[in-house]
Amino acid sequence: MEIDLVFKIAAIGIIVAVLNQLLIRSGREEQAMMTTLAGLIVVLTMVVGQISQLFQLIKQLFQL
Repeated sequence: MEIDLVFKIAAIGIIVAVLNQLLIRSGREEQAMMTTLAGLIVVLTMVVGQISQLFQLIKQLFQL
């Protein structure tokens, strides 16, 4: 697994957390929830891509 992926996920988490707090303190709870969901979707698409590559690698290894 690439270490860059971990740093990207951590950066997205920090950005989403800061935006979430700013939006909640300004009274925009709905936008805060949408920001959190958008961050979650972005991270999940990144992880699903990596899992897909893992399954392809495993498939290639067992097709001897």
